[in-house]
Amino acid sequence: MKKIGDYTLRGRVPKDSNSNRIILDDGRFDTGYRVIEFIVAPRDPNNSAEDINAKLTTEPVTTLGWRWDDNRQIAWAASENRVTGSPIFGRSIVDPDNMIIQDLFIQCENSGSDDVNYLIKLEKYDLKDYQGALAMVRNRSQGED
Repeated sequence: MKKIGDYTLRGRVPKDSNSNRIILDDGRFDTGYRVIEFIVAPRDPNNSAEDINAKLTTEPVTTLGWRWDDNRQIAWAASENRVTGSPIFGRSIVDPDNMIIQDLFIQCENSGSDDVNYLIKLEKYDLKDYQGALAMVRNRSQGED
């Protein structure tokens, strides 16, 4: 496995959105991406009602919340702003063994009414065919709901 690049994805998704697709798939099994950082933030940092939680998955997931026993979930992030005009407190956790061969999905919940900003840092890798095939199997649902 050889690292061949660094990429940054950033954008905005609707509040309380379910499985927004981020297309990474190049149709090959010998390249993959590893998420190294995942950050979410409110559109309006001065709104104290903007508490956000989000997750990145390797397949569309309809269940809410974080399930660390679900192999499709690979990164989790939260952002909270308790007082208007205060700093935003954020936290994220990324599974260090993740490898995405196909697409990535982002799911967000926001206690406020605005969209959710996201920033995802990725590393791109050149893989052997068998490594890509194994990563694809790992990224699939194994009976989770």
